[in-house]
Amino acid sequence: MTVLKTSMRNFLAHKGRMALSAVAVLLSVAFVCGTLVFTDTMNTTFDKLFQATAPDVTVVAKGSSDTGETTAPTGRPPVLPASVVGKVRGAEGVRSAQGTVVSTSATVVDAGKDKLSPDSGAPTIVGSWTGNDARTMRISSGTAPRGPDQVMVDADTAEQHHLRLGDEIGVITVLGTHHARVSGIAAFKVTNPGAAIFYLDIETAQRILVGRTGVYTGVDVTAGKGVTDERLKRNVTAVLGHGYQVRTAKEVADANQKDVQSFLNVMKYAMLGFAGIAFLVGIFLIINTFSMLVAQRTREIGLMRAIGSSRKQVNRSVLVEALLLGVLGSALGVGAGVGIAIGLMKLMGRMGMHLSTDDLTVAWTTPALGLLLGVVVTVLAACLPARRAGKISPMAALRDAGTPGDVRAGAIRAVLGLVLTGAGGWSLYVAARAEKAQAGSGWLGLGVVLTLVGCVIIGPLLAGGLVRVLGAVLLRVFGPVGRMAERNALRNPRRTGATGAALMIGLALVACLSVVGSSMVASATDQLDKTVGTDFIIQGDNEQVLIPPQAVRAVKDTPGMARVTEYRILDADLTTPDGQVTRKKTIKAADPTYARDLRTKTVAGRLADAYRPDSMSVFEGFARKHGIRLGSTVAVDFRDGRTAKLTVRAITSDDVVIDKGAMYASIATAARYVPAQRMPLDLLVFASAQDGRQAAAYRALKSTLHDFPELTVRDQTDYKKALKDQIGQLLNMIYGLLALAIIVAVLGVVNTLALSVVERTREIGLMRAIGLSRRQLRRMIRLESVVIAVFGALLGLGLGMGWGVTAQQLLALEGLKVLDIPWPTIAAVFVGSAFVGLLAALVPAFRAARMNILKAIATD
Repeated sequence: MTVLKTSMRNFLAHKGRMALSAVAVLLSVAFVCGTLVFTDTMNTTFDKLFQATAPDVTVVAKGSSDTGETTAPTGRPPVLPASVVGKVRGAEGVRSAQGTVVSTSATVVDAGKDKLSPDSGAPTIVGSWTGNDARTMRISSGTAPRGPDQVMVDADTAEQHHLRLGDEIGVITVLGTHHARVSGIAAFKVTNPGAAIFYLDIETAQRILVGRTGVYTGVDVTAGKGVTDERLKRNVTAVLGHGYQVRTAKEVADANQKDVQSFLNVMKYAMLGFAGIAFLVGIFLIINTFSMLVAQRTREIGLMRAIGSSRKQVNRSVLVEALLLGVLGSALGVGAGVGIAIGLMKLMGRMGMHLSTDDLTVAWTTPALGLLLGVVVTVLAACLPARRAGKISPMAALRDAGTPGDVRAGAIRAVLGLVLTGAGGWSLYVAARAEKAQAGSGWLGLGVVLTLVGCVIIGPLLAGGLVRVLGAVLLRVFGPVGRMAERNALRNPRRTGATGAALMIGLALVACLSVVGSSMVASATDQLDKTVGTDFIIQGDNEQVLIPPQAVRAVKDTPGMARVTEYRILDADLTTPDGQVTRKKTIKAADPTYARDLRTKTVAGRLADAYRPDSMSVFEGFARKHGIRLGSTVAVDFRDGRTAKLTVRAITSDDVVIDKGAMYASIATAARYVPAQRMPLDLLVFASAQDGRQAAAYRALKSTLHDFPELTVRDQTDYKKALKDQIGQLLNMIYGLLALAIIVAVLGVVNTLALSVVERTREIGLMRAIGLSRRQLRRMIRLESVVIAVFGALLGLGLGMGWGVTAQQLLALEGLKVLDIPWPTIAAVFVGSAFVGLLAALVPAFRAARMNILKAIATD
């Protein structure tokens, strides 16, 4: 009880000094809890949606996916004959059965030909209005579609794109463009996470999505009273046989949820990883805080020991303070986490993914985990300062302040840090020299961990040397004030090292990712320049949007074109000469001119020969594995056609980036074995202009494809920019997440300076008494902060560039061979670190300058 009272008294006495440490715990816990609440809420939203929209039993064709998606390489969904509906209605336990037509490969545009697709990447769904839809949708205005010139749109899409009743829209499919006017707007009875949904009458849906009436993409079956879904599924299967996919509502919902879950898990664990980095940085802040508080209370602890307090009691007192800090920060963090989750939901809403706060899900495990993590991390971080406090002897009550340095511990620390850093450097060297990326990645991970831990441990030793160098370069120009700032930073190298290490972690990751991202862009650009021999690339906005034949004809008819190459993808099972069967391999069928459009390397034969009749190419690794040579025969069983015996005419190199691991054949060869109605549409089309007419051909191609807004035309410059933008967006998102760790590190600098000002109160009073002005005092503290921040930046940027260079060497084994260090980014981060140091010192410097000189001198 005495220990608890003492701890409470000390905690309340130093609550201002604990505040920033509590904020660090709060931020870290809030990020963890916010991530968990956000992802749990998304799961709840999708669960409700899938459960509400799935009929009791669904019947679809064999070609449909497990989730019931109706995309197909032909651009038309797989269908069922209308007779299936009658058979299903005759099954025992069926209350109703209704045929539906749905497609997710259509593009919808407004009257100005602007796409009405969601910005979030959610699908655009066009289908027939059925009784099952009426269960989950409420027509809020207008009427359901009743003819070919009418369409109904969901309320969220209508609001986002300002659609009103009577507005004209166009539904673009491989069969052409169908124009209709909005006849109604329907609102979801559950939350719609962002899909754009358009409803047509059944006959119109059949005609424009499938191309013929009398067929359906699926059958929605409702169970009679007292009939379970499983029993209904058995009854329907007994009537239809096994030529169709019959699934219960739960099976459809589970399959959909599995797809969503894979995306959510990636996002969740990535965000939790960044929260872990913030926790790691927070540990340094907490260690520094308690170390300085213990040092400042040396006489007080000595007096406690003199009057009978044992080492265990002193140790326990510090740990109880840490426990109080952890509980307070974690409790506030849990509440802040819910706020972060709501903020993320609002942000996703602006991006087009609508999440309702009505579905906000806070599982009991979320606050429990947040509290546990916050408390455990805080208490563990305080263990080392608590142990030092327990070692303070009663004689310390006779000294002024501070604890004597432990020279032996410092030497052991330096040796251990050097050994770990050296081992980490050797691991990075081994990784860079690896012959296979998979083997090298393990060494890279080990090297990152060892060098990081080694630099953290050796930080005080490095601080002593680097701060002197930085002082000579940056501080000496400020005269005596600069020299005092340098000495203050060197006064406690352990504290300076820990503060700099906190900033080092975040900046090391920023530098590493900058090097990797920049090298990826440079390598891909280099590959485009070396291998792509076409002027223009035409493709859909996503892989579900294929290029219709009429668009291909329009490209071929564009003035100024020298050649046009079609590019399709077919699935097949391969039987190699060694007798092995490799299933679900991809054959990339193209026109013979593709050998000129893509100048890929071969290790045997010429790629152009692979486009001869009944010929193909394989890649180097596949050929080596199955003993394939030029002239070998491979049996190719096309999924939508017959089996072909193709002769291998070329073996492509694995040392490429574009189309790595591809197998090629001509479209003409594939067409001999795959019926025309099952032949996939083009995924890409490549076009090259006549010499000297590139600019005019580019303008003409853009004009020609104006009537196909679902397609994008890019020249090589556009393609490089799109690639750079994609990687840049990913890096910006990662930098945004790393900002949390950097914010916590900045709080560490602020806390260190604030506590050091308190520690040096008497010293500051004496300096002011002998003539140091307030302005000089503020400058001294700011310069000290800048040196600490720049010290952390030098360590972090140097370490991160080392990691990034090693990672690029592994990427070079996958074909990304260009190392590009983004010096402007590195320089900007370095200069930004100095400004961070200035900002971190504003409040401590202001408080120091406002001290009363006499009171400061009188401080004991």
